[in-house]
Order: sequence, then C-alpha cells, then structure tokens
Amino acid sequence: MKTIVEKSQKDFKVKKLINIDNGGTLTDLCIIDGEKIYRTKTITTPHDLSQCIFDGLKKASALIYGEVDLQSLLLSTEAIRYSTTQGTNALVERKGPRIGLVLGGGLSAKSLQGDKSAKDLFQAIVGSRYVELDNAIPSEGIASEAIKAVNALAAAGANRIVISFSGSNRVASEANVKRHLLHAFPPHLLGALPLLYASEIAEDTNDLRRTWTAVCNSFLHPAMEKFLYNAEHKLREEHTQSPLLIFRNDGNAGRVARTIALKTYSSGPRGGMEGAKALARHYQFKKLLSMDVGGTTTDIGIIENDVIRSTLRGRVENVETSFPLCDVVSAGVGGSSIIKVVDGQIKVGPESVGSTPGPACFGLGGKLATITDAFLLMGLLDPSSFFGGDLKLDIDRAKTAITEAIAVPLGVNLESAIHEMEKAWVHKIAESITRYTDVKEDMTLAAFGGGGPLAACKVAEAINIKEITIPSLAAVFSAFGIGFSDIGHTFLQKLEDFDQSSINLARVKIKEIASRGMFSEGTTIENCKLEEWIEICTNDVIKSYALGSSDIPKKLTAGETATLYLKSTKAVPHPALKGSFKEKSASALSTSTRKVLIDGSHQDLPLYLVEKQVGAVKAMGPAILEESFFTCRVDKGWSFFINNSGDILLTKVGEN
Repeated sequence: MKTIVEKSQKDFKVKKLINIDNGGTLTDLCIIDGEKIYRTKTITTPHDLSQCIFDGLKKASALIYGEVDLQSLLLSTEAIRYSTTQGTNALVERKGPRIGLVLGGGLSAKSLQGDKSAKDLFQAIVGSRYVELDNAIPSEGIASEAIKAVNALAAAGANRIVISFSGSNRVASEANVKRHLLHAFPPHLLGALPLLYASEIAEDTNDLRRTWTAVCNSFLHPAMEKFLYNAEHKLREEHTQSPLLIFRNDGNAGRVARTIALKTYSSGPRGGMEGAKALARHYQFKKLLSMDVGGTTTDIGIIENDVIRSTLRGRVENVETSFPLCDVVSAGVGGSSIIKVVDGQIKVGPESVGSTPGPACFGLGGKLATITDAFLLMGLLDPSSFFGGDLKLDIDRAKTAITEAIAVPLGVNLESAIHEMEKAWVHKIAESITRYTDVKEDMTLAAFGGGGPLAACKVAEAINIKEITIPSLAAVFSAFGIGFSDIGHTFLQKLEDFDQSSINLARVKIKEIASRGMFSEGTTIENCKLEEWIEICTNDVIKSYALGSSDIPKKLTAGETATLYLKSTKAVPHPALKGSFKEKSASALSTSTRKVLIDGSHQDLPLYLVEKQVGAVKAMGPAILEESFFTCRVDKGWSFFINNSGDILLTKVGEN
C-alpha cells in the first residue's frame, strides 16, 4: 500500500517562481528556481483551460524532481504568474459572447463606427443588437425605455449588455438607469443578463472611447472569469499557498479578484515584450523589433532605447480605448493558422485550428492545412522529436491536407504547393510588420515563440533587416518574460479642486485605497514602492507631472480636468541574463544532416543541435538549428553564433 506523505510549505525553502503563458495552441511554462530555469510545453485544452495548466505543472514537476510531484512543486513556489492570449485570439477570430448595447444621451451606433477598424469590430461583436434611446425623452421616462431596450436586446439574442450614456450627466444617467434595471432584472434570478455600465469601467470624458472600453471588456469577461476562478479553485484544492497572479497588459501582475478582463488583452504578448526589453538591455540592442509567432497570432512590438513602445490610449483591434496599453499588434497569422485557396490565391488566417483539432499533422482529427504541416513536409520538423518528443507528427495526414486544400485548387504538385504556402505565410508576417512600423536597417529582429525562428531569415530579408537574435528560451519566451514583472496596481482619484489642500486630501484618500488594495494582494503599503503623479487633461490632450514638480500649474483653466495617480509596486525576484555575442568562439559541431525542401528542391543541410554545442560556437548557413522546442532554418547568406547561454545571433553575410 502506497504511503501518502502530507507535506507543508515549511518543508521547503520557498523560492520558485512559476510563469505560465496560455496560447491558443500551446501553453508554455517557465519555472525559475534561483539560477536554474526549467521549461516545458503542453497542448492547450480549450474545453477546460485549467487542465492544460495542471498538465504543464505536472510535466514541470517531473523535470525538477524526476517524477511527477505536483505538491512539492506548488508548496515550494513563491508566486504563480499567468498570462494568456485567449482574449487577443478571441477578438482576432471574433469568437465570444453576443453583446447588446443600450446608448443614451445622444450617443449613436454610427458615431461608434467612425473608421473601418471600428466598423468591422462593431459589426462582428455587436451587429444589429443595439438600441439608441431618444434624447428627447424626459429623465423620468428614460428608465422605462431602458427596460424595454434590454428586453428587446435579450430577445434578439444578446447575452451580455453594455449601457452607455454620453454628456456631462452620463454618470448620473447611468446610475439612474441602473437602479431601475436592478429592480426589473434582479441578478439573483437564473438566466439574469449581466449588465455593464460604461462609466463604472473607465473615468474617461471621451464618450466613444469609454463605450468601446466597456464593450471590449464585456466581450472578454465571461470566458476569462470562468476559467481564472476555476483555475484558482483547483490550485487551492492542491493546497498551494501561492496566489494565482494575473499578468496584465500594463506589465504588472495582480490577483484574479483585482483584475478586469480588458487588462488581460495582449497580456501574453506583453510578457514577450518584457523579455525582449531585458534582452535588449543585456545585449545593448538600441532598436529591437520583436516577432513572437504563436499558434494563432504573430505579435509584433518594438523596444527602443530600453523602452517598450506604448500608448496612453491603447488600441484593441485598432480601436482606441481608455486604458494605457503596450503597443503590440497581433496579426492573425501563426503556426496553426488555416491556409486555403480563395479565388485562386492563397489566404493565410486569421482563423486558426488552435489545439483542437490542431494542424493535420498532430493526428488529433484536424484536416485543414497549416504552415506547421508545410514545415513538416519541408523536412524542417522532425516527426519524432517535435514538442520535446511528446507529440509524434503524422506526415501522411499533412500531405493529404495540403494536397486537398492547396495543391489541387492551385493545380500544382505538392512541392510547389508547400513553396507557395511558405511564401504567403512569410509575406503576411512581413506585411504585418511593415504596416506596424517603419523598419530601419539598424534594427535587430528578435524571433521567438514556437514558430518565430523557423523562417526568421526569410522574414528578415523581406523587411530588409540584417541581424536576428533568437533567445535560448525562444519557445517559452513570453512565459520567461513574465518573470520580469512585479505585483502592482495603479489607483486614481479625480481632483474636483486644484488647491494644495484638496490635493493633500486626495493623497490621503488614495493612499487608503491603495493600502486596502495591496493588503488584498498579501502585502502592506509600507513594503511597496510608491509613485505619485498628476495628469491634467485639456481637450483630450494629457500632460503628466510628477507630484511636487515645479512645473505643475498653480490652477486649472476652463475645460481642464486633473487626476491624481498612485502606483504601488511590490517587487518580486527577477531572473538574470548572462552571455555575450563577443565571446571567443569555436566552430559549431554538426553530427548529421537533414534533407530539406528549399524553393522546390531537396537539399542536405547540416543539422546543429543547439543544446549539444559546447561553449560559444559559430558557422555559416545554410543549416538547420534544432532545440527541444524550436527549429530555425539558417538560409544561405546568413551566419549564426551561439553563445555560452544558448542565445543565438544570425547575421547577414558581409554585414556588420
């Protein structure tokens, strides 16, 4: 009979940090244990996203302890930080709840669709499910009209409803409607419709931006809420003493109960940007263009002079919202993007097969063609070692999918179909990058994510970049990047008056709010780093002033509004980067070759196993670099350098 030993947290020196990045196809885990880093991957389980978390945690515990020991892993962990691309993917693929919209105070659906991006998003997630309340209706009659509107939207199929009023009385108007709607639609009833009020989500005087913020938040909320609380509950069942911290798109983390859904949008990509920022700082890359290729999207961002490009009014699907966001674009092209022929042309994404059923070569029931199937048939992917050897790839299924979806419709043979698929896939990534930014020759391209390194040379050539870096943890780099985050929140207090007495009173109030907020995170305000500043808004133009700055105006002018901010941060240990690309190097060791299909013909290329290299090494392409969880084709005209830390630098031959 097996003896079960009940362990307690006292049995361990608590120091491990678990970082989890949940993608549409794969879920990545990175466990930081002092100077040791363990990483693994598992297939995302969309029917129950908590399952893939625990599948990954069990795999990680086996790596650390030699056998599955989830309890030891969780009890020896200081913090669990989690990010996800689920919200990003949901908006890219337009998969989510049916949103209904009640507009008042003169706000119209037409005004919310001011450009193509806003119109496309509105039609996809709201469509015809909106009611515009007549602005001429007296205030005492507006509530009854709102009740009729909610009934009509529910009958039209809306399962979440946003109420938004415009004008200076918007807060009072929404509060008035809320009182009546709570009475008419009590939330304790089965089937009660969730109602969200725009003024409760963001204090923004821009009516359109505030409404869009509420609509996007409502779209993302249900799936995120259900999954995150479910995951937190299961972690408690495993006796973990560490809270589940949600890594947000502002670069910090907090508990589920203190995180709104919109803050999870692009949180996975932001993790990659935090890692890229650390990479740029360590290797002194002045301009680092990041390309994170996942299953459903390619996330693109820039680090310049050690700063992540961001904006005070972040964009979701190119629609402006009220919250600051990291300026990352998520293009609908990834390893699992569906590739098909439409009107005689190859179309890549934005739809994805995800992890269920996954690419055809996964052998899990998928029949649609993806670039993963193409890279397998090119010879880039080893069917036996893919995914660390945990997932055997099916070549015959990949051939069938590409033949039926690409070769037959185009009237070409299999090899030509594969070549055309890669061209279209690379073109869409390159086009997404050049649409995002003006690419400069002095930029370095950071290629990561499971699919980032595969065709990095082709992408770089398409956008005229001469230098590529691939971090050693490329396949789990967003999960690794979360490790540079802290526990933090930003609190705000509107200033009704701008004299020193009012500011001092607001400082006292906001510190009390922050104290309660950080107490709910398991710490005290005394253990946090505090930053205070004032923002003055004039005609939607914002200027920030550090508190105490001599530049702060003595008084406000007509039309100006002021807000006091307090950012409270509790530091969490960060990983350290090592290595240099200036190390003395030897020739890289190749132990075999691999037959690879390049531009329609097969070539035998030297295969370099990254983890088998000793010390810093270098060699010329064409070649294949293979690591447990990623593969890189080094094309002709490129050299590669692998340093002592396993980080890779690819350089166009003849370029500095």
